[in-house]
Amino acid sequence: MQRKILFSLLILVAGALLFANSKGEAIVSFEPSIISLLPPLTAITLAMVTKQAHLSLFLGIVIGACFITGGLWSGLTSSLDHYLVNSLAGSESHTAIMMFTMAFGGLIGVMSANGSLKGVLQAASKYATNNFRGQLLTALMGLVIFFDDYSNSLLVGNMMRPFTDKVRVSREKLSYLIDSTAAPVASLAAVSTWSIFQMSLLDTPYVTYGITQSTYVTFLQSIPYSFYCIIAIIFLFLTVVMRKEFGPMLHAETRSQTTGEVLSKNAKPMMDKELVATLDASETSHWSNAAIPIVLVLSITIGGLFITGLQDLAQGVEKSFINIISASNPNTALIWGSFFAGFIAIGISVFRGLLSISDAMDAWINGARSMVMACVILVLAWTIGDICAEIKTAEYIVDLTKDFLTPALLPPVTFITAALVSFSTGSSWATMSILVPVTVPMAIQLMGGDNNAIVQTPIFISTFAAVLSGSVFGDHSSPIADTTVLSSTASGADHIDHVRTQLPYALVCAGIALVAGYFLTGIGMNVFISIFVGIGLSVAILKIFGKTVPTNL
Repeated sequence: MQRKILFSLLILVAGALLFANSKGEAIVSFEPSIISLLPPLTAITLAMVTKQAHLSLFLGIVIGACFITGGLWSGLTSSLDHYLVNSLAGSESHTAIMMFTMAFGGLIGVMSANGSLKGVLQAASKYATNNFRGQLLTALMGLVIFFDDYSNSLLVGNMMRPFTDKVRVSREKLSYLIDSTAAPVASLAAVSTWSIFQMSLLDTPYVTYGITQSTYVTFLQSIPYSFYCIIAIIFLFLTVVMRKEFGPMLHAETRSQTTGEVLSKNAKPMMDKELVATLDASETSHWSNAAIPIVLVLSITIGGLFITGLQDLAQGVEKSFINIISASNPNTALIWGSFFAGFIAIGISVFRGLLSISDAMDAWINGARSMVMACVILVLAWTIGDICAEIKTAEYIVDLTKDFLTPALLPPVTFITAALVSFSTGSSWATMSILVPVTVPMAIQLMGGDNNAIVQTPIFISTFAAVLSGSVFGDHSSPIADTTVLSSTASGADHIDHVRTQLPYALVCAGIALVAGYFLTGIGMNVFISIFVGIGLSVAILKIFGKTVPTNL
């Protein structure tokens, strides 16, 4: 079935290409038309059908290049030797982003190999003495490992599983606690593997529209508007503190707490022996061996923002916090933070006898290597953004929807779209990379006026955040999402049981984020009032529909 759909789509696009430019001449001035939608729609459709995000993005790039250059062969070759190359080599900021991403992966690799991340969790695990404390500690550990969703899922799941089993926390609830503090936490963190990716997606549209505001500032401003991520985390803690469950999760917790069976009778737990062996290969070391590099990452990055901001601040401009951060170079600050923290982590490992210099360097390289796929999708994301800008995708969508799509509707419509695409594809990063190059220019054009003023409005910021937050919904709840699979794996849960018990909670959080968050901010409600409304709805839903889990303890 997938082959037929893929073949039919490619034939359709090839025919459209021949119809659009039968002479095979390059299109010098591209006018917005239905063709403007083909690259992003191709990427979205293929991602849904094939579940191959990287291939889908690349084919979307090729389709756009074919229309721009006026030929199939010229489109394919220019995709490789022009557009992909320019997306990396043509931008100093893109190169810096790649360096930071790889360096951050190296830091994580060293801290995993020297056992310090395991030490953080083990130091806290002694407090997991009953069911309530076991759940609460697991959730808190999910907040501590904020810098990467993969590290979060694998480390917290594998370390907390023995303790939560003893206090009769079901594997379904454990995997929910892990999954809800993986992507949502990493997406909100000011410094993480996610934050640099998310802000980097703004590079192309900001350059295109002459916006001078730092993309990092825009990302920081978007954090309160990431309603799904915020509500998902709050809802998780409410279920623990209020001790209320509903739906399939109620049945799972009832079974576990009354019988001691943390797995259902027909469960087939996901246990990746290779991943577990990798995590268990190192000895557990003191938690400070991880705390020092993590604190350094934050401290050096924040210090770097102030240093570069003060250096680049124009003469006569007030030296306020916002002005300094706006003038700063976040890429430089993040490179300083990730590399220096990596050097310190290697030094700690060697001088404390945790790793030899050879093993420490191998661990850094292996950690950096783990970021290769993230770097690939980064390049593809930047490239399809360039393609969409060149064929005027946003201009066409604005013209198509101007009669019914208002700025007020943009945040909720964007959130729904991102949630559907990410759930269908199982990839939040691919969804972001497809939708940000489309929705951000569309918001700028739809609102009109001074572009630098537009990007500071609640409507624009919430629209950008809606892409990020809606994308996390899919990563958090889709059965084919990598972090969902990793959460099942690390917690030793049956994957289908994990998805079945978590999905009702995820859908409730998505509904609250849509109504209390994006609809209210769309009509001008203050963002913090929206958050409080969302918290109120969460409490009300758990009080009305939630039930206290019976226990034999």
